[in-house]
Amino acid sequence: MNTSALRRTLQTAAVTGGAAALLLTAAGGASAHVGVTPDKTAANSHALLTFGIPHGCDTSSTTKVAITLPQELNDAQPTVNPNWTVEKVTEQLAEPKKLADGTSITKRTSQIVYTAKAPLAHELRDALVLSVKLPDAAGTTLYFPTLQSCETGQTDWSEIAKDGQDPHSLEAPAPSITITPAAGPDGHGEAAATSHTAESPATEQASATDSGADVRSWSGLAAGIGGLVLGGAAFLRSGSRRSAAGASGK
Repeated sequence: MNTSALRRTLQTAAVTGGAAALLLTAAGGASAHVGVTPDKTAANSHALLTFGIPHGCDTSSTTKVAITLPQELNDAQPTVNPNWTVEKVTEQLAEPKKLADGTSITKRTSQIVYTAKAPLAHELRDALVLSVKLPDAAGTTLYFPTLQSCETGQTDWSEIAKDGQDPHSLEAPAPSITITPAAGPDGHGEAAATSHTAESPATEQASATDSGADVRSWSGLAAGIGGLVLGGAAFLRSGSRRSAAGASGK
């Protein structure tokens, strides 16, 4: 390979590498919403709600996540996460609230606050799980406004779509789930768990598969570029040695 051909090869590698770096940067900058995925949504059922924390505020690490419970819920039991401390915040009700079993309450849990023991880095994700008793209100959508605080700045995931508005058009939508009819005696009637600001389990799995394929594609591209650059460097070193040997033999 002559010098001109080698120069063209290395220039092509540099351009390809630069394009790959830009694409990788764009992929890494894509953000996902803080959302909630329920294991079930049937009215009157006990459900586990998993809140995904997929990224920080812009590029800042997450330090605290405050999840506000909708008025339809009276309490929530937070699952222990070794990376966080957790606090239940209560509020005094304006008047006693009568429960289905005939008892009354004067206070309710209004918020669950998770504080990171060490800031959650922007490129890492975590999951916070709450156990709740869903109300007997099939067809009702429950919203969980979530304030994400970071070392620098914060994101208030509290937007709720208006009638006729596409929820996907919101910049910071509140995590939400829709309650489905309770299962009947024959076990039918409960629809699959759904959430509006988080992907459903099937979609989430498909997204994870697509993400895995993307990672493998980027890894292959990076490996190819790396091999090309290393090969060019080796060729240059070999050419230098031949040139030196030719000069000494004159």
